[in-house]
Amino acid sequence: MGTYDDIAKYVEGHHRFVPKSCWIAHVKELNDLPVRRAWNRSGRGRQVPCPPEKWVAIEQAFRHFGLI
Repeated sequence: MGTYDDIAKYVEGHHRFVPKSCWIAHVKELNDLPVRRAWNRSGRGRQVPCPPEKWVAIEQAFRHFGLI
């Protein structure tokens, strides 16, 4: 299982950017993976959604860790 830290390190090593944890959570929601509500999240909408050009890199990390 890949933690948010593991996913961020994998993406940084392979794609040379560090994804924000809110981006990882957003892509998890897009792939119907379970996500817990953040303690500091206000409202229902995403304040900082993941940019579409970053989705592929994060999904690749999910595949690497067997999440999808």
